[in-house]
Amino acid sequence: MFSLAALVPSPPILVPELCGGTDSAGIDHPDHPDQRAVLRAAVLDVVCTFADVSDRWMVLGVGVADDVLGPETVGTFRGFGADLRVGLSSAAVAGPDEADPGLALPALIAGWLRGRTAPAAVAQARIVARDASPDHCAELGAQLRAELDVTDASVGVLVVADGAATLSTKAPGYLDERADAVQDALDRALTAGDRASIHALEPALCAELALSGRSAYQVLAGLFRADPVVETRYRDAPFGVGYHVSLWRPARDEVL
Repeated sequence: MFSLAALVPSPPILVPELCGGTDSAGIDHPDHPDQRAVLRAAVLDVVCTFADVSDRWMVLGVGVADDVLGPETVGTFRGFGADLRVGLSSAAVAGPDEADPGLALPALIAGWLRGRTAPAAVAQARIVARDASPDHCAELGAQLRAELDVTDASVGVLVVADGAATLSTKAPGYLDERADAVQDALDRALTAGDRASIHALEPALCAELALSGRSAYQVLAGLFRADPVVETRYRDAPFGVGYHVSLWRPARDEVL
């Protein structure tokens, strides 16, 4: 049975081993807080809450094409600077299979979060094509919800996706003056659980603004049959990329 969804971003800077091994140092400095540590703490906090009520994880992320990754999936952050092995199950991490250095980033981040917060958890992942249409995403969300609701286990959906990467001159996509308004509208929709506004995101504009999580957000919107109850833990763009951390729970009317 579907229990809840958690929304986190996918920057590799979440992983301390990719940042010189620093985990939470500087988070409490009043004048110069370490934004990486602040973001990491918010993500780990929300995923711990998510893991407490989810026997199984379904990960949603964006990639080149639609794909399904099973619990045997194992990858490495080698391409990001550290040969850190992570997987969608502990058995995969401990197994003999070679880690995939080209594994989709959402699956890598999900594997790292699983290992940090719930090593016994078993996950699988649905990767959605970055150019998927809004209607395809809505249909996929509804299909996924139907599949999860007939399972006996309590299944949580972990959405690993980013907002616009064009919010400042230091952003990966540099500054696009249109991005701020689009990111603000997205943040408001994610905070409100406004499924209609999320479904209305325009693929072409999102692509121009490097808003890479668009299709995953739209699958998330299709997963719910009514606007959810949302608890937002973090929304900011410290590195010129929109990051959003929240929990989405089915509204009471939806589960009656």
